[in-house]
Amino acid sequence: MWKLLQIELYKIFRRPRTYISFAAITALIGIIQLGLKMDGQAYVDFLMSSLKDNFEFDGQILNAYLVCYIILQLLLIHVPLLIALIAADMISGEANMGTLRLLLTKPVSKTQFILAKFLAASVYTFMLLVWIAVFALALSIWLFGTDDLLIQKTTYVVQIAENDVFWRYIGAFGYALLAMLTVTALGFFLSLFADNSIGPIVSTMSIIIIFTILSTMTIPLFQKIQPYLFTTHMVNWKEFFDEKVDAQNVVIPGSIQNPEKLLNSAMVLVLHIIGLVTASVIIFKRKDVLS
Repeated sequence: MWKLLQIELYKIFRRPRTYISFAAITALIGIIQLGLKMDGQAYVDFLMSSLKDNFEFDGQILNAYLVCYIILQLLLIHVPLLIALIAADMISGEANMGTLRLLLTKPVSKTQFILAKFLAASVYTFMLLVWIAVFALALSIWLFGTDDLLIQKTTYVVQIAENDVFWRYIGAFGYALLAMLTVTALGFFLSLFADNSIGPIVSTMSIIIIFTILSTMTIPLFQKIQPYLFTTHMVNWKEFFDEKVDAQNVVIPGSIQNPEKLLNSAMVLVLHIIGLVTASVIIFKRKDVLS
């Protein structure tokens, strides 16, 4: 299995297009950071304009933690496309090149083969998230420094102490990895049904777009199915940045407002991953490979 994984990782990272994702992430984060560095105060003034009449702010509002939060809000919407470019090509790409049948002549089972392929795609997804973490958080800390994180929610404002923020980002990136692995599993599953990569990539993004629309609509019929859609839970990394308050309305340090919601969403994503990977193994074992 380890040898198979090494081979699949080599295949992924020897393709020039693999590095398009990393280059795109770097460029997007750099553009956002440059814009905020040059004119970020105007952006913060706009965000906090409705609060300045009632609150007096002391400290550096535009700091690395706020910049990283803004980047994650903007970026994690588009990362699934970059993941689909690789995950949806894992099987269909081999079929398109006519090498899938040849690979299965090796002394490995179909289950080992398919799991090695998925693990390789998962490693790529993990490395992409690490890349985002390094540039969005570590580089922002160097550029902007740190201070308390101030986030404006729909009906209230959350202020998280500087020494209580970093672990929340670790949790948020870990949760984002679960969400992105769900996309990896979906793209990988769809790649079983095509002999070229275009179909699975387009199908993966189409499903994500449709499910996202269904997840956000307040129509009663759709609300009944929303808890079962993985897109409903993909954005819940934000739950790490909401704190509990006690009876005196004082923030409880190190707390999360709704840990049950976070855990439930994580379980839904895990079940989707397990279900899609299991289905991929079963279907591939029964598949007649002719290409």
